[in-house]
Amino acid sequence: MKRTLFIAALTFGLVACLPEDGPVLPKAHADDAPVAAIQRGLPNFADLVERVSPAVVNISVDQTIQANNDDGNPFSGDPFFDFLRRFGVPTPGPGFPPNHPGVPRVRQGIGSGFIVSSDGYVLTNAHVVGDSKAEVTVKLSDKREFKAKVIGIDRRTDVAVIKIDARNLPVAVIGNPDTARVGEWVAAIGSPFGFEHSVTAGIISAKARQLPDENYVPFIQTDVAINPGNSGGPLFDLNGRVIGINSQIYSRSGGFMGISFAIPIDVAMKVKDQLVQHGRVQRGRLGVYIQSMSPDLAPSFGLDASRGALVAQVEPGSSAARAGLKPGDIVLKVDGKEVNETNELPRLIGDRRPGSKIKLEVWRDGKGREVTAVLDELPQEEIAQNQNDKNPRDKLGLNLRPLTAQESAHLGVTGGLVVEAVDGQAARAGLRNGDVILSLNNQPVTSLAQLRQLAEKAGKRFALLVQRGNTRLFVPFKLD
Repeated sequence: MKRTLFIAALTFGLVACLPEDGPVLPKAHADDAPVAAIQRGLPNFADLVERVSPAVVNISVDQTIQANNDDGNPFSGDPFFDFLRRFGVPTPGPGFPPNHPGVPRVRQGIGSGFIVSSDGYVLTNAHVVGDSKAEVTVKLSDKREFKAKVIGIDRRTDVAVIKIDARNLPVAVIGNPDTARVGEWVAAIGSPFGFEHSVTAGIISAKARQLPDENYVPFIQTDVAINPGNSGGPLFDLNGRVIGINSQIYSRSGGFMGISFAIPIDVAMKVKDQLVQHGRVQRGRLGVYIQSMSPDLAPSFGLDASRGALVAQVEPGSSAARAGLKPGDIVLKVDGKEVNETNELPRLIGDRRPGSKIKLEVWRDGKGREVTAVLDELPQEEIAQNQNDKNPRDKLGLNLRPLTAQESAHLGVTGGLVVEAVDGQAARAGLRNGDVILSLNNQPVTSLAQLRQLAEKAGKRFALLVQRGNTRLFVPFKLD
């Protein structure tokens, strides 16, 4: 199953589409109606489930792995072992059972999926399938079983396409997640813990949720009960249309705790089309490192609100470099579509094909301008990244020294000041020992005296461009 994120003892665990129009139930809202008139009782899902269930499938996966893994545990890589380990449940150690180097084992997993074409294409999660060498079996609602071929896997969105050799299959009807509203009823069908065609229901809790390390999926959050085995199964609206693929849960215990996440079906279908046509997903790449435009940073750039994606670094030779983008630029729109949050930019760029020409609306030096860029191709499974004269500390709370000639050559910069000690204002701003201050409000810094002059001129708020390791980022600085 897909990796699980542990954050402050809270776990993102991995977990769980439909056919022709089902019965259309009354919408639980009316523009001018009083609250009492809106409440019409709970929906009955029986007819809907009867109609859409045939398109939902159970998926089992067998994958041969080497018994002797890096951690010395013969169960490593097994989804059930990983599931227990990720959720803090005690698991057998390296000596149970005895490890036999070189002896392969069969990894087994379960999940769900749904049929999207009558000739046998099935959508599920990438973490259910594992990889293209896995032996995948699909079981239909009428108990027929088929060996499936893995057509393609996209780990960035956690979407996989598999195909079975069958005809005239029941097909799930694809809906539009954009029209779904927070508070509307939805239902999931899947195989939690192997219990096939289990139905759970709830409401949409939120839309466009951004999860850690997830740059390409604006998740649908629901309170539908989702558990291991539901992964890859469909999320239906009341019209019997698939609006998402159940993918993850948020949990302290490893079991469902009222928060689950689904991949919007429009995102999944774009991935499916590319996997079927090309066997992989081609995404556009701009070649910038970005960071959020916070309320503290916005005034330093002359913005009236914290919007857009702040460019912290431009990769040499990239699409962004060829287009003339610079650190400190703020991308406000892509082909006329607003970038309200920083995490929207990777999705907007990734949706474009390599070689596409795009128009960016950029904020630079207190005014907007239009930049045209021709996108490169994002390498497969590249990890997105968001961004080193000694004097007594002054009111900035910094102890600085100039870069040596060797350090300047290594970093490829001219000028710059190394942070050797931090306290007060600088510590509160987030500066660290080893940071290299390159500019203040986009004015290059070459000496401590110049830094002080620029800070004095800027007033109480300004932005420092900092080199930290191999990346660059803007740090908002606010003087008391």
